[in-house]
Amino acid sequence: MATLEVTGLGISFGGLRAVDDLTMSIEKGGLVGLIGPNGAGKTTVFNMLTGVYRPTDGGIRLNGENLIGKKPYEINRMGVARTFQNIRLFPQQSVLDNVMTGLNNQVQYSLAESLLHVGSYHKKEKEMTERSMEILRVFGLEDSAQTLASNLPYGKQRKLEIARALATKPELLLLDEPAAGETGELMDTIRLVRKKYQVTILLIEHDMKLVQGICEYLYVLNFGRLLAEGTPDKVLNDPAVVKAYLGD
Repeated sequence: MATLEVTGLGISFGGLRAVDDLTMSIEKGGLVGLIGPNGAGKTTVFNMLTGVYRPTDGGIRLNGENLIGKKPYEINRMGVARTFQNIRLFPQQSVLDNVMTGLNNQVQYSLAESLLHVGSYHKKEKEMTERSMEILRVFGLEDSAQTLASNLPYGKQRKLEIARALATKPELLLLDEPAAGETGELMDTIRLVRKKYQVTILLIEHDMKLVQGICEYLYVLNFGRLLAEGTPDKVLNDPAVVKAYLGD
């Protein structure tokens, strides 16, 4: 069974058909790219996959379970996490605290434990800290654990956002333009994350060097419709895809 199955997916905003009849499938452990020109509908697809938008029609299934109609937090608990094109960290919290927020859906406290810090509170907090530091080490951010997120360079903020998403233990990780100008280093990090955490990855990216370097399969959107799909070499040499990116 595929991790993600999308069938006939579409959404309209008033008279605008933003995405139309999109079908795609990602096998467990796959690393797939969703590419296309600006305005092609890629982030709209991510918003439907994560419950921010409810599709007008079509289906979305994660490991066979329907996602449509679920709230974003419910979809996250089912195993879908994402990053954003515009970074959305907690800027006045430390790097460590940002990652620890991703673990909150996995740890439950009683009211007394939460308010009074009694019972198993300290044990759970220690476990969350250790887990967060382990993730930070994967991204080379352990030495910045107590640094405010807002004080990190842009590229490291991108890594922190991926680390926080990973802390939720997703089965499907959606990365929205993660490159941030550090293509080579990021490719190595994404490969490591995939191998270490056995996570399925779907990414949006305009950096074709990164796309060709790590993706096994590509889906290309143009004006909200699927223009092409296949291996990177096949897709990136498709005349229709070249025309969509470069024009006549």
